[in-house]
Amino acid sequence: MARTDGGPLWVEAVATPAGVEVWWDEPRPHEGGRRCVVRRLPDGSRVDALPAGWNARNRVIEYGGRSWRPLPDGGLVFTNWADQRLYRLDGGASGTSGAPGTGGAPGTGGAPGTGGAPVALTPEGPARYADLYLPPGRDEVWAVREVGTERDLVAVPLSGGPVRVIVRAQHFLMCPRLSPGGGHVSWIGWDHPNMPWDGTELCVAELDADGVAGPHAVVAGGPAASVVQAEWRDEDSLYAVMDPTGWWNVHLVSREGGPSRNLTPREEEFGDAPWKPGMSWFAVTEAGLVVVRGTADRWSLSVLDPETGELRDVGGEATYWGPTVSAAGGLAVGVAATPYTPREVTLVDLASGAREVVSAPKPLPARELLPDPEAVTIEGVHAHLYPPAGAPAGPAPYVIFVHGGPTGNRPMVLDLEIAYFTSRGLGVAEVNYGGSTGYGRAYRERLRHQWGVVDVEDCAKVARGLVTMGRADAARIAIRGGSAGGWTTVAALVHSDVFAGGVAHYAITDPESWAAETHDFESRYLDGLIGPLPETRDRYTERSPLLRAAHASGPCLMLHGLEDAIVDVGQAERFVAELDRHGRRWALLTYPGEQHGWRREETIVSVLEAELAFYGLLFGFETPEVPQLKLEGRP
Repeated sequence: MARTDGGPLWVEAVATPAGVEVWWDEPRPHEGGRRCVVRRLPDGSRVDALPAGWNARNRVIEYGGRSWRPLPDGGLVFTNWADQRLYRLDGGASGTSGAPGTGGAPGTGGAPGTGGAPVALTPEGPARYADLYLPPGRDEVWAVREVGTERDLVAVPLSGGPVRVIVRAQHFLMCPRLSPGGGHVSWIGWDHPNMPWDGTELCVAELDADGVAGPHAVVAGGPAASVVQAEWRDEDSLYAVMDPTGWWNVHLVSREGGPSRNLTPREEEFGDAPWKPGMSWFAVTEAGLVVVRGTADRWSLSVLDPETGELRDVGGEATYWGPTVSAAGGLAVGVAATPYTPREVTLVDLASGAREVVSAPKPLPARELLPDPEAVTIEGVHAHLYPPAGAPAGPAPYVIFVHGGPTGNRPMVLDLEIAYFTSRGLGVAEVNYGGSTGYGRAYRERLRHQWGVVDVEDCAKVARGLVTMGRADAARIAIRGGSAGGWTTVAALVHSDVFAGGVAHYAITDPESWAAETHDFESRYLDGLIGPLPETRDRYTERSPLLRAAHASGPCLMLHGLEDAIVDVGQAERFVAELDRHGRRWALLTYPGEQHGWRREETIVSVLEAELAFYGLLFGFETPEVPQLKLEGRP
């Protein structure tokens, strides 16, 4: 239920004779919402590495995972959204032929290595692939393959040929890695009912002559310790980010198992919830480990000396570094942002600390239209405040923003969605409620069996705190969120009297029916958030917003994609029907072609305008610049 991606997602630095190349993928809302892979050459020029019409996304665990890797010849191996197959694009391709919908057909542009259009490496069928990895010395790509609810680690020859199963182990797998000597494979796995931030196992197995794993050993992690990334240091040991101390720290782990050594014994996070297989928070270099670390209030980029534990900051003024980092040739690349700059692909010289933004600049509003955020803690709840433009003399209308997940967080960075509202006189408070990542396991587990209670109470605490501080008008506070944040939005409307109304993007409104109809990855998520069924059904009934719609404290705007496989649109439809039955006011807007989140330019514009129009109706101000919204039901 995490919030979907809205900026650069995966990055990679590649050393070449001419210098270091930087690769990344980025959203293209104006191109139907596809994700395009971009290549920045050592001379500073940028080219699209993926032809128009191709979309480097996949649907493994529905959220997708690492979807591409650059090849040594300057080509690309990637997963294509339309058919979920793996493709190879040769480095000599023109980048203009064979795109779906432009006259060419996928998989018909010639053999790999001969130029032309992307060529399919995997057969048609139900299989999906993610967490792509190129094992050194092998002419193949490794990936997590998903067929229905079954997942394996597989090898796909880059020259074409049968797919080989390497590992068949836990129900969920990620992070396949080949040891430096080529004799062992490592991976991270877990089983229901755990989620990967609850407990995972770091596994190592010997590879036989055919490249198939033998019996594996669990060398770190377990049912109550989460390993989120592991990379080989040498043939006998691995670096791993895991949280046996209650914080995701970097540990040194023996290939044979046994006690690990914590290299970063700090109350800081060096990892986060792995919602997408392939996320990375550190990269191994000759200079040490390049690590992303901190809390949700500020993520930094540092170089870790694994022998001394010394950390040297190289991230500059950025308040956020994303869960993707790569290094080559003395340089590191990641995704950085500040409260006044968006997520940008940033190259860092590890020796000098010099930084360069390599992704294309984005047009930004005038500086005076951007809010100055502030990190606060109100009654133990972490939040980021974005005041409205114009410094109003008295209390202002405020909107509480609730992140998805609920195992996630909102960093303190420029968000043009927030600026859209603050520039129009609305204050915004992002609440990292109990259950959020970025503040250690104890804070994260405040939500265990308390979803619909702690998250609602924490949002209400922040809202009341804003009133006490004189910032917010008690009669003009709304709440909004997407996915799990949408659940908290509707739950807050029916379980509290703090909020004048709410906006719920692709929201869960009834937990028991959602648990029965959602996808495999999250099908047991509610065991930890509310409790196992049927033993704790009373909790589901008591907390269900659907069953308490009559108690809504104000109107609700529901927004939902019609192709959402994570939260079915029926969740929104049933909720507004109950609001209507009980004389409450509502509006429901649905969007064809959208899944769990907004990717198309026209949809993004529509939902923002509808949300602004809703706040205008709710708080009593005019919104002539956007289409008017009609609320259904009796006033």
